[in-house]
Amino acid sequence: MAKSKELRFNAFNMMAPSHNWAGLWSHPRDTSLNYNSLDYWVEYARTAERGLLDGIFLADVFGIYDVYGNTPDTALSQAVQLPNAEPTLLVSAMALVTRHLGFGITSNLTYEHPYQFARRFSTLDHLTNGRIGWNIVTGYLDSGARGMGLEANRAHDERYEAAEEFLAASYKLWEGSWADGAVRRDRAARIFTDPAKIHPVRHQGPHYKVDGIHLAEPSPQRTPLLYQAGTSKRGRAFAARHAEAIFLNGQTRPILARAVRDIRSAAKEFGRDPYDIRLFAGATVIVAPTRAEAEDLLADYAAHVDQTGQLALLSGWTGIDFSTYRPDQAVQYVESNAIQSMVENFTLRSDRPVKVGDLATLSRVGARSPFVVGSPQDVADELIAWADETDVDGFNLFRLVAPESLDAFVDLVVPELQSRGVYKTAYREGTLREKLFPGRGPRLHGTHPGASYRLSPSNAVRPDAAE
Repeated sequence: MAKSKELRFNAFNMMAPSHNWAGLWSHPRDTSLNYNSLDYWVEYARTAERGLLDGIFLADVFGIYDVYGNTPDTALSQAVQLPNAEPTLLVSAMALVTRHLGFGITSNLTYEHPYQFARRFSTLDHLTNGRIGWNIVTGYLDSGARGMGLEANRAHDERYEAAEEFLAASYKLWEGSWADGAVRRDRAARIFTDPAKIHPVRHQGPHYKVDGIHLAEPSPQRTPLLYQAGTSKRGRAFAARHAEAIFLNGQTRPILARAVRDIRSAAKEFGRDPYDIRLFAGATVIVAPTRAEAEDLLADYAAHVDQTGQLALLSGWTGIDFSTYRPDQAVQYVESNAIQSMVENFTLRSDRPVKVGDLATLSRVGARSPFVVGSPQDVADELIAWADETDVDGFNLFRLVAPESLDAFVDLVVPELQSRGVYKTAYREGTLREKLFPGRGPRLHGTHPGASYRLSPSNAVRPDAAE
C-alpha cells in the first residue's frame, strides 16, 4: 500500500459565540462567550501553532439566519452565528503571538470594492509577513442584501460572474500596479518609490470600475493565498480556476471523493495541475485517551446542541425553511439561491434518505462531513482513511467546545499522526503559500490566471515614463 500523504489541518472557527454546532456555547466548559475578547483569540492562535496547524480558517457570514420560520428569533435567542464580528480585525493580534500560523479570512466580495479590498488584504499580508489567505465568498443570505439596501441577493450564478470580475480587478491591483523594484527606500537619493515603475489600473466592467494606482506597496505574497468553498456546478468551475485551497463537505467518503475528482478534473481543464489545489474537508473530531471516554464526551457535547438552532443554521445554508418539516421527513431536493452543493449532498448524492431530525443532532448525519470519535489511534486511523480514499489533502477542524476540543486534538492526535509519519514535526519557513506548496516561492504559480496580470521585466517601466 502506498504511503499516506502528509496531512494538513486548519482550526475552523468564527468570531461569534456559536459556529457550526448551535448551542455549544451553553456548555459549562466552553469559553466562546468570550469571542469578542482578544485574549480568547490570542490563546487560540498559540494553541494552533503549538499543534503545528497550517492555519486558522475564520468563517464569516454577512446577514442573519432568518429563513427558519421566516424570522430571526431562533438565530437571536440561540446565538446562531449571531452576534458576529469582523474577522479581519483579529489577525494582527494573533500574528503577533505566532510566527508560522496562517490565517484564512472569509470576506464577502459582493459588498466590497476591489480598490479598497485589495489594500486591506495587502496590509494584512504585510503585517503577517505573508501568512494571509482570503476565503472568497459571494454571500447567500438575503438578509445581508437587505441590510445593504438591496431587495435580495444576486442570483446564484450571477454572484459567480461578479466574482470573476472582482478577481480580475483585484489581480490587476495586486500583480500589475507596482513593478518589482518600484519601492527603493533610498534615503541618500530621497526617493522612496520610482514613479516610472508604478502602473495605474484601469478596469471597467458591468459590476466594478477601477481607475487608480494600488494604494499598498507589494506585500510578501502580493495576491493572498486564495481559498474557496463553492462545490455547486458553477462554484466548482470558479474554484477550479482561481482557488489554491478549497473547503469541501460530504457526509460519506464516496460523496467527498466525487467532489474531489470533479474539482481536480476541472482544474486540469483550466490548464492547471490538479494538485496545485489543496483540498480540505470539514471534520468534527472528538478525541479522548480511550474510545469509551470519547463516547462519553460525545454524549456530553450532544446534550448541549440546540436542535432548533441547528435547523435555523441549515435553513440559512440551504434556503429551505425546515420549520415546515417534521423531524421524520426526508430532505427533498429544492433548487435555491443559497448553498446548492449542501442540498445536493443531502438528496441527489446521498445513498439513503436524510431525515431532517437527524440533521439537527451532533452525529455523523448531522455533521455533513467526516465525524470522528475515539482514541488518538482511532482518530488517526479514520483521518488517514478518509484522506486515502477521497484524495483530500487535509481537514478543517470544526469548533466544538473551546478551547478543550482543540487542546485535545493538539495534545492527543497530533503526536499520534507524527508517529505514523503523516504529519510535520516542524514548520517549513516562508509564507503561507510556500508552506502549502513547498519549493514554489511566495507568489502565484505561473499557471494560475492571476499570474497573467504580472508585470514582466520588459514592461516594468511605464511607456510614458520611459519617453
